[in-house]
Amino acid sequence: MVLRKLKQEAEIALRHLEVLEAVKSNQPIGIFKLAELLNMPRHKVRYSLRVLEQSGIIEPTQYGAVLREGAELNIKKLKKDIKELEEQISRISEIISKL
Repeated sequence: MVLRKLKQEAEIALRHLEVLEAVKSNQPIGIFKLAELLNMPRHKVRYSLRVLEQSGIIEPTQYGAVLREGAELNIKKLKKDIKELEEQISRISEIISKL
């Protein structure tokens, strides 16, 4: 399938954003509580936390994950990236509808 990889990546990105939203709303929060809250396996939560940490959005503390100081700038960039993706998806949809 032509879009299989894109779909898989979108699902992973969605999971990362769900974890980010939960961290923002419940900080500080640990892996076990996040997994329970999101009904998600701990290994997937752990991976998403690692990605978010490497992206400079969150940081671990002894009490759990928290938003890093200045995370708003990274979140603003995420919002810009999403707008660009929406435009690309819209163009893909236009092309598919012509087929």
